[in-house]
Amino acid sequence: MSPSPAEFTETMARFATGVTVVTVRDDRDDIGSTVSAFASVSADPPLVMVGVTAQSYLCEVIDAQGRFAVSVLGEGQRAVAGRFAAEGRPSARLLLAGEAHRRGEHTGALVLESAIAALECSVEQRVAAGDHAVYIAAVETLPAVGAKSPADARPLVRYGGRYRSLG
Repeated sequence: MSPSPAEFTETMARFATGVTVVTVRDDRDDIGSTVSAFASVSADPPLVMVGVTAQSYLCEVIDAQGRFAVSVLGEGQRAVAGRFAAEGRPSARLLLAGEAHRRGEHTGALVLESAIAALECSVEQRVAAGDHAVYIAAVETLPAVGAKSPADARPLVRYGGRYRSLG
């Protein structure tokens, strides 16, 4: 017998994941969302995967634009993660009003300057996966942001349904 969605969610909450903000620039506005379904797929060529709710506006805009930026959040960015996860959130530009950010050169999407890492990506493949769409994307550029080395970076993680620091 398959687990219920609630049982599955509770079990997966025991798996620590990094926290990112995925942003897309469309013709009208900047769209963004907190995403923890993000992972490296290949180093050669550099590919990542990101999972997005299939019925979301973010998914619709990624489908239309074919590219996006990812800002990997650090431990001091819980508020940013919360703002980008909120229902009915406004434009990504408004959500980053108090945060240093810039447009990525490849995607035009917003990149958070204080992120511990950033990537600009072009969609290679979209896979329907239950209530999500999984994008396999080529990493086009790695914008310089925040921490200079992994030793200087303290990531924000999601565990037990909450944002946490590793320290």
